[in-house]
Amino acid sequence: MTEMLSARALAADIRSGRLTPLDVAERCAAAIAAREAEVGAFAALDLDGLRREAAAPGLGQTALAGLPVGIKDVLDTVDFPTRRGSPIFADHRPASDATVVRMVRRAGGLVPGKTETTELAFLEPARTRNPRDLTHTPGGSSAGSAAAVAAGMLPLALGTQTGGSVIRPASFCGVAGFKPSFKLIPTTGIKAFSWSLDTIGLFAAGVEDLAFAMGAITGRDFALAEEPGTPRIAVVDTVEGASASDAAHAALAEAARALAAAGLPVAAFTLPEAVQAANAAHALVQDFEAFLALADEWDRHRDQLSDLLRHHLGGAAAITPERYDEARRTARRARHALADSFAGFDAILTFSAPGIAPEGLATTGLSSFNRMWTLLGSPCVNVPGLTGEKGLPIGVQIVGRFGRDRAALETARLLERALS
Repeated sequence: MTEMLSARALAADIRSGRLTPLDVAERCAAAIAAREAEVGAFAALDLDGLRREAAAPGLGQTALAGLPVGIKDVLDTVDFPTRRGSPIFADHRPASDATVVRMVRRAGGLVPGKTETTELAFLEPARTRNPRDLTHTPGGSSAGSAAAVAAGMLPLALGTQTGGSVIRPASFCGVAGFKPSFKLIPTTGIKAFSWSLDTIGLFAAGVEDLAFAMGAITGRDFALAEEPGTPRIAVVDTVEGASASDAAHAALAEAARALAAAGLPVAAFTLPEAVQAANAAHALVQDFEAFLALADEWDRHRDQLSDLLRHHLGGAAAITPERYDEARRTARRARHALADSFAGFDAILTFSAPGIAPEGLATTGLSSFNRMWTLLGSPCVNVPGLTGEKGLPIGVQIVGRFGRDRAALETARLLERALS
């Protein structure tokens, strides 16, 4: 297994002069040459262009220090086609970068290519395989981004989450994944699926790498405190807890024990009914908006949609505006109830996924333990380090209070260290 690349450590080595951005580009190129044929993480790639950009003077002193950043292929890019995992967009060349892509470039990040996505960021699997075991799915819809980081091809990659498309593949591939608070990263220049849910997130080797990248890209202070105090942890089984495998339950219990052994207050907590109601509301919000967001594809290119997406949108067409509006009210009540609950604790520890990555490539797995948090807009971190059957990765999730993203990452780092 190729060693993963630490974005934070690489940036430090570049700034100190031990490495250059071109050295890192060559390291990524070597890993891509070694593993891309079997993993299939990239929808488009230009390593010669990466090398040319990496040789620019002064690049190493920028916020991202010239590190390569993979871009999920639902985000617009001027230098690469944006095919969105669909034949409808096979020849699509955007006239401008998505806002977050431009933020990456302004911070000194380099874009070597586009990472594979499921069809229009829904459920039809991409061609990507899980680097940890090529017979298992990497998850979706940010399949290529998670796999590229897990295979040591890139130190950083962008993904998106509408249901569980950052946290789930991060768990399956054994990398750190971060879904920030809703709207922290602008979504202009993304192919929308659900404008109330779509959230841009990050994949990296570890939690400190996520914090480094978030600070560099957004310009906010994401420096993690060495002594963040003793956050109170609520262990939440969630409304979908019965669908978690024995390995997932064991991982959650092990994570709780590790936090308690590190001296943190840990206690089981049952979510209020008003919060749990958001779980069912997610599908109504997502599907009503998807039928509108994909109106052109449905009306003019329906024959080019997969059977899976075509069938799903056909069902979504029956959702009335009244049911959608009620689901939005349910979500609003749930957000208030969750905010009230955070008076008793500082972070939630819960499942990232129902278990290890499913075997085979016919499915991307279930987002059972992600949908509700996406609807609520909470910052979520997949913390790697645990394993399930066959020694495959199984992550656990830290959920923070809305807008307290750095605190969520600090708690996730505490857990990461406790597990190691």
